[in-house]
Amino acid sequence: MKFDALLFDFDGVLIESEYLGNQHIADFLTAAGHPITPEESMARFMGHAGRDFIDRVEAFIGGPLPADWQEHRMAENERVLAEGVEEVAGAVAFVRSLPADLPKAVVSSSSTRWISTHLRHLGLQGVFGDHLYSGAEHVTRGKPAPDLYLYGARQLGIPIERCAILEDSPVGATGAVASGGHVIGLCAGRHCAIGHDARLREIGVQAVARDFEDVRRELGL
Repeated sequence: MKFDALLFDFDGVLIESEYLGNQHIADFLTAAGHPITPEESMARFMGHAGRDFIDRVEAFIGGPLPADWQEHRMAENERVLAEGVEEVAGAVAFVRSLPADLPKAVVSSSSTRWISTHLRHLGLQGVFGDHLYSGAEHVTRGKPAPDLYLYGARQLGIPIERCAILEDSPVGATGAVASGGHVIGLCAGRHCAIGHDARLREIGVQAVARDFEDVRRELGL
């Protein structure tokens, strides 16, 4: 192993939630009179969370979100939490193959409830221990700031320069590169269209992986 720790983004890296979530956003906005495709939603909003996400949506529609947005979003989140989301191809086998004593953490814009629930659906509960970190809960500045990656590395007790980071979104990759870690841009999810790898390279990721076998080779496993 070339690195001393692994930091995983979650949505789009371990679970196929990016396309699913943006399909819901597109359906809601289109029904509200603001036509948008899932692909355009991903291009505009993917990787953003909290106030930053809302600001971007409101800039797109030219005004405040409809009053029932939060109700619809919460209902969809609860449905997905109950039913689970499929893994990104090869993700579960890859995580299970890692040495038990290898320091590893999840660093995600999603809530720790979302992360832990879906890890349980995948049968990966306990693999990361308590090292589940949320940009909305553990740092003041979420992605694309580098703070969450730096926080995760500190909690693991590993210098960020000795950490490999798996990221899929341009927003996440921007923060990961700024942190000083070794960033692998993962293009294994359904949301990664043609040209996604080139966009990640432009941001400055050190490597691009088409699947988890590419990740394994990059890590020297």
